[in-house]
Amino acid sequence: MRNPAVFVPHFHWDREWYEPFQVFRHRLVAALDTVLETAEANPDFRFTVDGQMAAVEDYLEMRPENRDRLVALVTGGQLAIGPWLILLDEFLCSGETIVRNLQMGWAAAAELGGSMPIGYLPDMFGHVAQMPQILARAGIEHAALWRGVPGSVDGHAFRWRAPDGSEVRTEFLFDGYDNGLDVLLVPDQIGRALGEYAEMTADRWGDDPVLAMAGTDHNAPDPRLATWLRRASGDERAITIATLDEYIREHVRDEVSAVVTGELRSHVRGNILPGVLSVRLGLKQRMAVAERTIDHAERLNALWSRRDDSPFLSLAWHKIIESTAHDSVVGSGTDETSDQVEARLAEATHAARAVRDAALAVPAALMPSDACLVANPLPFPRTALVEVDVVAPPAGTVLAATAADGSARPVQLISEAPTVLSDERMDASQLERVLRRIHRRELFGRLIDHYELTPGSLVFHLAEVPASGPFDLLILRREVAAAAAAHPGEWRVLTLEEARATALVPVRVPASGLAGFRVEPSDRTPVRPTTSAPATAAAPATAAAPATAAAPATAAAPATDRTLSNGLVEVTIAADGTLDMTGTDGTVLRGVGRLVDGGDRGDSYNYAPPAQDVLVSEPAEVTVELLEDGPLRARTRVTRVYEWPVALSSDERDLRDSRTVPTPVETLVEVRVGEPFVRVSTSFLNQSADHRLRFHVPLPEPVTVSASAGQFAVTERGLTAEGGWGEYPIPTFPASSFVSAGAATVLVDHATEYELVGDGSAIALTLLRAIGSISVNIHPLRDEPAASEIPAPGAQDLGMRVENRFAVVPSSTGWQGANAVALAEDFRNDVLVARGTAPAGGQLPPDAAGLRVDGADILVSSIRRVEGDERGPGTEVRLAAMSDTGSTARVTGAFTEATTVDLLGRPLSATPVTDGLELALGPWEIRTVVVR
Repeated sequence: MRNPAVFVPHFHWDREWYEPFQVFRHRLVAALDTVLETAEANPDFRFTVDGQMAAVEDYLEMRPENRDRLVALVTGGQLAIGPWLILLDEFLCSGETIVRNLQMGWAAAAELGGSMPIGYLPDMFGHVAQMPQILARAGIEHAALWRGVPGSVDGHAFRWRAPDGSEVRTEFLFDGYDNGLDVLLVPDQIGRALGEYAEMTADRWGDDPVLAMAGTDHNAPDPRLATWLRRASGDERAITIATLDEYIREHVRDEVSAVVTGELRSHVRGNILPGVLSVRLGLKQRMAVAERTIDHAERLNALWSRRDDSPFLSLAWHKIIESTAHDSVVGSGTDETSDQVEARLAEATHAARAVRDAALAVPAALMPSDACLVANPLPFPRTALVEVDVVAPPAGTVLAATAADGSARPVQLISEAPTVLSDERMDASQLERVLRRIHRRELFGRLIDHYELTPGSLVFHLAEVPASGPFDLLILRREVAAAAAAHPGEWRVLTLEEARATALVPVRVPASGLAGFRVEPSDRTPVRPTTSAPATAAAPATAAAPATAAAPATAAAPATDRTLSNGLVEVTIAADGTLDMTGTDGTVLRGVGRLVDGGDRGDSYNYAPPAQDVLVSEPAEVTVELLEDGPLRARTRVTRVYEWPVALSSDERDLRDSRTVPTPVETLVEVRVGEPFVRVSTSFLNQSADHRLRFHVPLPEPVTVSASAGQFAVTERGLTAEGGWGEYPIPTFPASSFVSAGAATVLVDHATEYELVGDGSAIALTLLRAIGSISVNIHPLRDEPAASEIPAPGAQDLGMRVENRFAVVPSSTGWQGANAVALAEDFRNDVLVARGTAPAGGQLPPDAAGLRVDGADILVSSIRRVEGDERGPGTEVRLAAMSDTGSTARVTGAFTEATTVDLLGRPLSATPVTDGLELALGPWEIRTVVVR
């Protein structure tokens, strides 16, 4: 008896791609109208809605009257929805975003009859190592996917194992999510075609039914499908129509011998299109900013605000998750699609920022207005350097930052602002125009301290915190009108600000906590002044980003124009502008920052070098300028000018143009007190098309393995990737928080593409990949087009300032010995700074601590307020052990009970707490607890 066959009608719906969202939604509404009508007319019809609730939500927003019809089909088993909110690119968002995607999709499906309990991942460009644990800890036992599965899998299913040992049975869609369509090409020949397909693939099915995925992109199945299949089922072969859930649960064996552990990034059975990691850099950076902002907003809202801002947080999360779609944040769409993704991420950031700032305003209301509040979003104490705007001290006067406990620390002045904000001459009749600029007491962003009114002269003295008494605008108007009438003719109006400066202040902040400080004159030993920097207007109080958790407030060594040191790391700038770095343990990295620019004749999906490439790695000119020489922070700017070809040749895409454009690349090199790494940022105005620029970190010795962190894991990779399909397996890989190889660990602030180059002798980080087409038909490293050949000129980033920031840790002990998990959190998460709003001169409130988490290699991915169960609201904490040996996490704070929950928030066990919570985490384990 030949294998029976199970057809799964479905569609795959890219929410936006080669058309923008609303254009695709118009097609979606028509397609789901057809699906509902077909299902209602034929009770045997089944349909799987692509595993993502976004398609359902988008439909019901246009067809709200069809909600009850849809619910009836879901509850009746004809329509399978969920579990995801959207089908995401797993490598271009955080692990926490993946969890929230699943949570929001599951909840949305529950409101419409319940979710399909299958981790359906049909078209992602590879899969992260921890996906089996994420699914298992949400109670999902099965997955189904296509891309990235290694060649060792020879059947249609395997056990997919996460680093922690969690497993899900995984249906391998080895011929893609549309394998049943070829069988349906000639409706009256379905039986014959199905038989041929089953015989061709018999080794994969064994005794299980053939799975025929009957669907493709952006189209509903033909309403006649069930009729065709009933007719074709008249021979020996039984044909069934089912949802994907029904196929997996009712028609196949659970016993599967093949096991695959970790991430799925093999090219052997399908293209994984790795070039999406680096195209449209701005989208990757904006995703990281949005994720950080909402993370900080949730933490501050949970710990320091009583306001229920969950609607704003839900809105922000929804827009972030929408943007993770595998044709959205990847940047493989048209320019108008990418513009929409960028705007959506900006809107998510704005909503989260509003919640964050409102929460910060609560403790700021207790801080005097002549002092600053610092909030630490991380659950461990640390010393941070913050930049604040202060009154410039008179010559010879020393400033110090005084904390609530009376301790004082020296500050570093890094710039002074001009005091003359406006100097105007006008006729007396125009003075009223000047007064209209004043809003109650505010003028030019400052407050009027006092004014001087003499014949022919009006002088305003502005201050951030006025020292004089009340100000009455009506009295000023009356006095000016009288003076103008008495003294017609030319007047001089001068607006002066008190002398201001920007100061760098070291602040010790408790875990998840708050600290205040006031900058004031001190009798301490004068701090050596910084080198002269351009005099610019001082910015409002901002975070200069944190130092390490145990950073002491000790002085760095004096900097020169070629050498920077803080006692932990040292940097020497070579003649060619590259950097020689010496780490805390004496490890030396030489030539860091070599820039290599080459042509790119590929597309948004795959890099491809021109056949006759021209690599530019040597600068035509190098200049070095010392900006700050310590003691708290030292900075040097290295400017290298390169001659980059303007584009590929207009006549031949396998040649770079002979015309070049001089491009200055600025590299800011920075060391801060207490930090065992060197901060590096690069910036240039891109004037060239069709090219790839990479930043090289040479290694002392060649290596064969790299490791990068992201999505709750640190994944090791070799010098090659597995190939065998129609795509050259270029070994470029993703890193979300750091990448490490040999003696170098690089901390990154957004999803970044890297490769071990030179036979393992250097890490190459991609700073820019500029291309001009979504897909190209003839690609030297890919056999088939990935999409239509649609121009995408915006992906060239022409005329855009391209900026990247990262930090380099020289250490012979690798990422674990360097404590890279904690350093990456430090680097990526600045403290938050706000000016106090209570009356000036008051006492500083005492420092306050929130939740604290101690433990080696522990990542805390979320702290947020939750409504909880019958026990009432609580604070949810999600942790992960980022090592293969596990770790013990100790959580302390103002709570007396802890409940372990699964990833969907369902309680598992409750424990009374008397003196903190000890959590023994297994290797790579993700654990979620709610404390009350």
